[in-house]
Amino acid sequence: MEGMEKLFVYGTLKKGFGNHSYLKGARFLGRARTKHRYALYEDGVPFLVKTPPIAQVKGEVYEVSEEILERIDKLEGHPTVYRREKIEVVMEENGKVVKAWVYLFPYARGKLIRDGEFK
Repeated sequence: MEGMEKLFVYGTLKKGFGNHSYLKGARFLGRARTKHRYALYEDGVPFLVKTPPIAQVKGEVYEVSEEILERIDKLEGHPTVYRREKIEVVMEENGKVVKAWVYLFPYARGKLIRDGEFK
């Protein structure tokens, strides 16, 4: 579809978490993990940062419209709080590498989640 983007979510936007309703109208593509290692921290909510490279972060990939992306940009405070960037993620089902948007935090905050999965 025209204008559709992929979005990798690793925290409160995942199924079963408080902000999942922001993805209403999005299409679930599957579970995935980041191709490269990142650091995932938690302080009430998760914060994904680029360094140090601790673990491949686990999450979900959705196909989203520009409208949904704009709604989530507001939720995440992009670009002043979290910054949306494209990264490579590996789909769990078939091992295919896809590029998807993700929300990154500029610095470490809270407790490190060593296994890279916010639960």
